[in-house]
Parts: sequence; C-alpha cells; structure tokens
Amino acid sequence: MSEDPKTPPPPDRLAFLEQRLARLEQHLGLPPAEPAGSAPPAASPQPAEASSTPPLASGLWPPASDLSPLTSAPIPAPPEDLEFVVGQNWFAIVGIVIFTCGVAFALSLPLPGLPAAAPSLVGVAIAGGFLLAAQLGRTSFELVAGYFRGAGVALLFFAVLRLYFFGAVHALDADSPFGAALLVAAVGLNVALALRQHSQPLLGLALLTGAVAALAVGAPLFVFAAVTVLALLAAAASLWQAWPALVLLAVPATYLTHLLWAINRPWQDRPLQFVDPSRLSLGFLLLYVLILGASPLWRRDRKTEGPFTILTALGNCALGYGLFLLHTAAVNPLNPVAAHLAASLVFLGLAVAFHRRDAGRTSVFFYAMTGYMALSVAIARKFGMPEVFLWLSLQSLVVVATALWFRSRFIVVANFFIFLAIVLGYMVLNDGGERGVCFGFGFVALVTARVLNWKKERLELKTGFMRNAYLASAFVVIPYALYHVVPHAYVGVSWVGVALMYYVLNLIVRNPRYRWMGHLTLLGTVLYLLIIGITQLTAVYRILSFLLLGGVLLAISLLFTQLRRRSRRASPAGPPRNP
Repeated sequence: MSEDPKTPPPPDRLAFLEQRLARLEQHLGLPPAEPAGSAPPAASPQPAEASSTPPLASGLWPPASDLSPLTSAPIPAPPEDLEFVVGQNWFAIVGIVIFTCGVAFALSLPLPGLPAAAPSLVGVAIAGGFLLAAQLGRTSFELVAGYFRGAGVALLFFAVLRLYFFGAVHALDADSPFGAALLVAAVGLNVALALRQHSQPLLGLALLTGAVAALAVGAPLFVFAAVTVLALLAAAASLWQAWPALVLLAVPATYLTHLLWAINRPWQDRPLQFVDPSRLSLGFLLLYVLILGASPLWRRDRKTEGPFTILTALGNCALGYGLFLLHTAAVNPLNPVAAHLAASLVFLGLAVAFHRRDAGRTSVFFYAMTGYMALSVAIARKFGMPEVFLWLSLQSLVVVATALWFRSRFIVVANFFIFLAIVLGYMVLNDGGERGVCFGFGFVALVTARVLNWKKERLELKTGFMRNAYLASAFVVIPYALYHVVPHAYVGVSWVGVALMYYVLNLIVRNPRYRWMGHLTLLGTVLYLLIIGITQLTAVYRILSFLLLGGVLLAISLLFTQLRRRSRRASPAGPPRNP
C-alpha cells in the first residue's frame, strides 16, 4: 500500500533534511539562517498527526533505503567564452611565438663588433629566463608556462646553433668533435626537460632539434646514428607514455632528415646532388623502417587500429620505401637486386608481425603491398623484356598465397588489378614477336582461380567474382597467345584443343565454369572460321578446320543428349538437370 500523502515525514527524515541543509550551507560558505521572530517554542508533546508541519508528499521523498551521506559531486565547468579563449590561449601562443622569432632574428645578425660567442651567450640567457618564468608560473599560469617552456627549449638550441652559423665569424665548427658534442648536449638537455615535464609537444620539439643537429654536423655516421637514436626515442616514449602521435611526427622527420643529407644538404653554396648511396645508408634506411614500423606492435590497445596506427604505417611505407627507391634510382648501388630484395623482406616481415599479433589489417595491407612492390622492382632490375612480364605474373601467385595466409581480401583485389595491368602492359609494349609469354599468363590465371576456390573460406569470399575475373583473363590470353604463336592455318584447330582442355578440367574439378569456358571457346572458334578462315585459309586447311570443328560440336551435342537422357531416367518425376 502507498503511504498517505497527508502524513508528515517521520522525525528521522526531518533530521536528515536538516543535516543536508547544514552541510550545503557549510559547503557554500553561507551563514546560518536566523528565524524571523523570537526563538522557536519547545517541541510540543502533541502527536505527529496534530503537528503544524506542512505536509510533504511521499513521492518527493526518497525511500529510507536510498538515504546516504551527502557527497560533494564535481560541478561541471561552464563552457569557455570565445573571447576568453582568444584572449588567454591564442594571444599567448601567438605572442610567445612572435617574441621568440624576434629574439632568434636578433641573434642571427652578424654583429661584427661583438665576440663570436656573445650572441649565443645572450640567447642562452634569454632561454634560461624563459625556462625560469615557466618554472615560477607553473601553478598560477600553467597554460602560459608551458608555452614559455617550449620557447626556452627552442631558443636554447638556436643559441647553441648560433655558434656554428649565421655570423661573419663562427665560434666553433659543427663537424669538430667538441662542436658535435655541444650540439648533442643541447639536444640531450631538451629531451631530459621534456621527459621530466611528461610533455609530448615538448619532446616532439626536442626531437626536431635533434634532427637539425644531425644535419648541422653532416658526417654520415653521425647522421645515421643520430636519426636512429631519435627514432628509437620516439618509439619508446610513445609506448611508455601512450603517445602515438609522437611516432607519427617522427616518420616524416626521420625521412626528411635522411633526404636532406642524401641530396648533399643544399645550403651554404653546396651543390644539389645525390651523395653516393653506400650500403650503409640503404641499410640504415631499412633500420628506420623497422623501428618506426614495429612501434605500434606493442601499443596497449591492439584490438582497435586507430588513425595514428594507420597513418604511421602509410607514412612509413610511402616515405620509407619512396626514399629508398629514389636513392637507388638516383645513384645505382652495387647490387640493386639484392637491395630491393632486402627491402621486400623488411616490409613483408612487418606485415607478418602485424598479422601474427593481430595489430591491424590495414597496416598488414600497406606493409604487404609495399613488400610486393619492392619484389617487383627487384624482378624488373634482374630480367629484361619480355621475360620480366612472365616473372611478374608468377609473382602474383606468391601474392595470392600470402594473401590467403593474411586473410586479406584487399590484397587479393589489388593483386588482380596489378596482374591485369601486367597483361595489358605486355600486350601494348610487345612488338609483335610473341614468344609464349601469354601462355604463362593463362597458366597463372587458372592456377590462381583454383587456389582461390580451394581456400575461399579463409577470405570469406561470398561470391566468385575474383575467380571469374581470373578465369576470364585466362579465357582471353590463351587464345591470344595461340593466335600469335600457331600458324594461321592451325589457329582454329588449336582453339578447339583449348576447348577440349576446359571440358577435361570440368570433369576433374566438377566446376561448371570450365564447361562454359569450353562452350564459349568453341563459339569463338566458329566466329573465327566464318570471318577469317573462309577468306585467308587455303582450301585444304579450311576444309580440315571446318570438319574438325563440326565433328567436335556434334560429339559434344550427342554427349549432352546422352547425359540428359540418363538424368531423366534417374529422376523421372523431377525436373531435368543440367549435366
């Protein structure tokens, strides 16, 4: 039964209400409310039903089981006003950036009347002032303090860099041992400060200063070692602190640094040219790919492939192998085939690692396709025309086999279009001297279709579209090859042989697609003999071709008639079935 709404709340609930009001007043800092008149009279001994307390509806009062002590819930902050955001945040950022640029421009002036190291000392002092201001205002002005800290890091490195550049007389040489050590110390101090503050933007800025320091020194081993350490630091920090954006920043920074070194650092009157790409430089390029590519493998949440992981894989493939390909194309290395085979193994190894750790299908696709591209380049550098097209088509079998293991439908679809481009490219570039390469294309297409049909459950292919596409390729390229290889008098006969081959395949694998390929090949043979055979073949070959084709067509018709009769005898009540 429901409680009578006219019944006043019991005394324990009134005490609870007074307790809540007292705590609210204490929390808000309000003085206790004074009664309007004299002190309240003593409690009347009258029963609760005769009390003058106004009735409270029971529906407005929580049940006794839900009563709990008062907790101070956090009050959501009101949305910031646009003027407040512009005045506090944007003006602070723009003001500090402009002020820092002004100081940097002042330090870059020649200043011939001062010692060579004086501008750098002034810059270090200003950078120290920025860092001190950031430390003092870390509690009162936390947002502005962070911007001051970033400006201090940038100015500190620029002040050290001023010792080697911008002046009429340089205080130090960047390629000297002491000069390189001083740059390393400045970068190390910036990195330590960023790690101490647990700041991702600050660490990104410190890594960029490290890349500039590597280019300032310019020695090959120093550049390779510095870029490797910076890539390792970015990968490690992204894992420890869950900063995936740091690796995404390190990808373009790493390859841009290597590219600027490879084109001979075109500043200070240096000629724009590619330096000799020794084995060491190409090896370090692949090492960068491994470090930056393997970092997302150990991320905390591997079940979700976020945008940072996908963009890191895409950038690592496009920039990493793009620079590798450009480097080997500009100056021919000692063994280009071995170089691109090594690149293929690196990218395919990353694809395998992502697949084994279930770290993202999109990343598997990018790394696998880049590895196949490197393998294609190695094949193109090894073989000449037209054998290269045959080897490239055979490569597609390897691609399909690995795609089945990766369970990647995207690789299968992409591989078909690549295979189609290879076939069309051969037909366009071939000078008419067909030497049986298209037979290889047909063989690859037939085998690929069988492999896809054999392991279709691994790709979850709901339709046979890709298998039909490969079979259609074989249906076109095999007669095309016979037309160019076989003498014209025997083209029709050879096409009849291809049709018989399809019928035999139908009997072996029990797939009606091959039977239809045989039907269509015979129809194509009929059209060929009616259009070309009558006008171009001699009388003897024309008669033989027509007799052979007519006999095969009649034999197939009789065979289908016999199969239809057997089918009707086996199921007289049911509908006729196709053989």
